[in-house]
Amino acid sequence: MIDLHSFPTPNGWKASIALEELELPYRFVPVNIARGEQFNPDFLAISPNNRVPAIVDHDPAEGSGPLSVFETGAILLYLAEKTGRLMPSDLAGRVAATEWLMWQMGGLGPMLGQWGHFHLYAPEPVPYARERYWNEVQRLYGVLDGRLEKRDHLAGEYSVADIACWGWVALYETHEVVLSDFPNVERWFQSIEARPAVQRGVAAGREEIANSPGMDDDAKKHLFQHRHSQRPVPPPRSR
Repeated sequence: MIDLHSFPTPNGWKASIALEELELPYRFVPVNIARGEQFNPDFLAISPNNRVPAIVDHDPAEGSGPLSVFETGAILLYLAEKTGRLMPSDLAGRVAATEWLMWQMGGLGPMLGQWGHFHLYAPEPVPYARERYWNEVQRLYGVLDGRLEKRDHLAGEYSVADIACWGWVALYETHEVVLSDFPNVERWFQSIEARPAVQRGVAAGREEIANSPGMDDDAKKHLFQHRHSQRPVPPPRSR
């Protein structure tokens, strides 16, 4: 049995979709990030970066007792290694899947996240930030579209890379991306969306959203403000 400590977000979906695709038994343990539960000591013990998701595998391969894993890239690689699935068997395919997984973690996810923040939640407009992150969103969608021009999946076959990227593209309407501008991404997105395991993974913990109060001031405090003391922001450099 695997405990999935999570909340329905693009990053949370990565883990729940992978668990559904791999047909691994798991228990969804809700962590309401809108109410600051990611800062609870019990959760920090398995996810010191106070971010969802994290997993606890009660039956790891070496039989050494419960093993916790945080960071979605690490979780996806761990589950692929545990089962021997969702990772191509050939060297070139494994390299490609790892490359595009890291591309999502270092680029697509963070940049879409920053665009979403400044577009939807910033307390006041920041034109420079909006332009910078919107341009990066368009560039990254273009990179993804180019990769998918002559292939059905990022690494040739369906893999952890597709799962990682799909969760963030799933917010294209919220991010106001016109998906038809990227026809290869649109085709790829729709084919993965139709997978039953993906639908089950997205539905995991959905009741937590229904019971959550939404993006009120308390949620913004927990999501956008650090809860530890910080050094003052340095002043702008003179030119």
